[in-house]
Amino acid sequence: MGEFMDFNEIVGHDMIIDYLKKAIENGKVSHSYLFEGEESIGKRMVALAFAKALLCKEIGNEPCNRCISCTKFDNANHPDFQLIEPERGLISMKTLDKLLRTVNIAPLESKRKIILIDDSHCMGLGGQNILLKTLEEPPAYINIILLSSNSNMLVPTILSRCQIIKFQPVESSRIIALLRKEYKKTWEEANFIAHFTKGSVGRSIEISRSTEFEVKRKKVIELIDDVVNGGKGNIFTARDFLLDNKDSIEEILDIILYWFRDLAIYKKVGSTELIINMDSISLLSNQSYLSMDRINDIIERIEEARDNILEHVNYQLAIETMLLCMQEV
Repeated sequence: MGEFMDFNEIVGHDMIIDYLKKAIENGKVSHSYLFEGEESIGKRMVALAFAKALLCKEIGNEPCNRCISCTKFDNANHPDFQLIEPERGLISMKTLDKLLRTVNIAPLESKRKIILIDDSHCMGLGGQNILLKTLEEPPAYINIILLSSNSNMLVPTILSRCQIIKFQPVESSRIIALLRKEYKKTWEEANFIAHFTKGSVGRSIEISRSTEFEVKRKKVIELIDDVVNGGKGNIFTARDFLLDNKDSIEEILDIILYWFRDLAIYKKVGSTELIINMDSISLLSNQSYLSMDRINDIIERIEEARDNILEHVNYQLAIETMLLCMQEV
């Protein structure tokens, strides 16, 4: 698994962690939970820490990190813990059928058996029906934790049998502090990442570890500047870049969207406090001759391009329309 799995290693989600610790203390742990929230927000980290604490041999509300159970959990070979993840975007009926046949076998080493299903919305209807049978009459020793960023894909009968815990984005200040301390980011870099990822700790860490993201961001900002200030040739350069980077177009469109959002703030407020592209403030200043109408027009076209791409409308046409709108005088 390779993740931190202690409550005290997790950034944010304090109220949820306190609630889960109290449930352990008071012996009121539910048989089934649904941890719901955006991707990479911290659901899995909290679920792993919770599972580890529930299996720990010491009596307490968090893992002791010393007993044989904690050691086996950290080495991903605890016999009473099973992690199910999608393969190629799907959790197959076969996987669930095989797993749930073992539900009635008592735990081997612990008082509990824990099943963690990541991206549980990737179960098809057949798989969900198999799971439902277990949720309806779970053995006393079973705890099932479902994780999902799209619980609308789960049937209502599953939702009604789970205790639902909603995960909210983590405060930017806490992510900034983490990135500055652990990843040696400047305040400007950390501030951009924390806002760009909308409070997702996992995504913030992923971006901080990647040199590719910063290279791509700088290139995109440079291309925007060329298109806004330049001739027709610059549109073709930008178009070719976007065609070559189709796989990460959502991320690129977010970079562009945040740029023009910052430009709008810079024009309206003149203050830099709310701007997230702080490291490129001089470039933003150079583009502030654009009218608010034009900036709002461009923002609308970027959102339109994103919607069209998600709906599989002609990709090249969507990006060309957006770029032409940026260049109109």
